[in-house]
Amino acid sequence: MGTYVKVATVDQFPKDQGLRVEAGGQKIALFRVGLDYFAIGDDCNHVGGPLHEGMIHEQTVLCPWHGAQFDLKTGAGVAGPARGPVASFPVRVNGTDIEVEI
Repeated sequence: MGTYVKVATVDQFPKDQGLRVEAGGQKIALFRVGLDYFAIGDDCNHVGGPLHEGMIHEQTVLCPWHGAQFDLKTGAGVAGPARGPVASFPVRVNGTDIEVEI
């Protein structure tokens, strides 16, 4: 079991958009969809596109470079040209702090 690290606060970004954060030396794409928060690796495993800039569709994100699609809960690649999953990180809200487990 990892350690939870504060990466943002709930008022830092609007819902249905991504935010790039760093924790434990890792680039993480943090998303808010409705009242839920998700964290996955920020670099698309196709050619490294910034997933935090991607368009959110339901509970997936589309890479802005070539349209690879990833599940926000699990990091699974759900549509090409994704080359498998990206990392996914548990997220919790502690007061107004958003924390990611690394």
